[in-house]
Amino acid sequence: MATKQPIRVAVTGAAGNIGYALLFRIASGEMLGKDQPIILQLLEIPVEGPQKALKGVAMELEDCAFPLLTDMVLTGDPNVAFKDANWCCLVGSKPRGPGMERADLLKDNGKIFIAQGQAIDAVAAEDARIAVVGNPCNTNVMIAASQAKRLPKSRFTAMVRLDENRGRAQLAKKAGVTIDQVSELFIYGNHSPTMFADFTHAKIGGKDAAQAIGDKAWLETEYLPIVGKRGAAIIDARGQSSAASAANALIDHVRDLATPGKLHSVAVNSEGRYGFAEGVWAGMPVKSTADGYEVVASYQMDDFAKSKIKITNDELISERETVKDILAG
Repeated sequence: MATKQPIRVAVTGAAGNIGYALLFRIASGEMLGKDQPIILQLLEIPVEGPQKALKGVAMELEDCAFPLLTDMVLTGDPNVAFKDANWCCLVGSKPRGPGMERADLLKDNGKIFIAQGQAIDAVAAEDARIAVVGNPCNTNVMIAASQAKRLPKSRFTAMVRLDENRGRAQLAKKAGVTIDQVSELFIYGNHSPTMFADFTHAKIGGKDAAQAIGDKAWLETEYLPIVGKRGAAIIDARGQSSAASAANALIDHVRDLATPGKLHSVAVNSEGRYGFAEGVWAGMPVKSTADGYEVVASYQMDDFAKSKIKITNDELISERETVKDILAG
């Protein structure tokens, strides 16, 4: 049987905590298949410390002797990292520092994602697909996609899969069932505490989730904050932000986008669906297809769900307003 051609996977922030948790799983075939050769194209900021750390990560990848890892490119230049890339995983972003205003964070990251969006559109493969993880990921993907002239905007997605995984895990725990019993739990809106984990359409063991749990008050007042603030709870417990679970969610995000028929949560260009503003990137259910995805726009929202979607939509609009000068410039 003929060997498949290698797929080029570009990863930014490759020597960071998420990158370190991610790369070995990509190279082992967990993301794109156990028979799919991979070339890793790894980007870190072009200064000595991160570049040295990146070399160390590459040495470890070599030492794993992964049969699927056919080559690696280590660079500080986006035009090199994204050259002919089939998947661009934008993990790196500027973190929020002590006392830093969210508006400043949005603007600083905006400059990064404008440059990366331009480089991807200029040099990535014709079939390139982009998955943004670096926060604030919904607005960062909107900014990167705004730079695309050659690639369709539908190729740009942001990750809300970590919220979906967290939400499914909490429902399973509450109901006392295994995780595979929880289905159709989709994330709407921003990857932030305002996101809406839509338990109103979720199923547990094939039954309505609210009926299976039998505690509407818990779902409305406790469950949503548990999921929305899970990242902060992990920082409080570990002293560091989620890394392994974020890397795992990206594996899920890309694998399911590459698997026709999969139904999952992805942040995409809203196009006004589910009451979101035109032009914001919002989490919603999609069904993967052979050449991309289709948004599942058929779920009917009750008043409670609509009220939650309005809150997260308002936040996305606010973020868009904060960066509008960058986009105009």
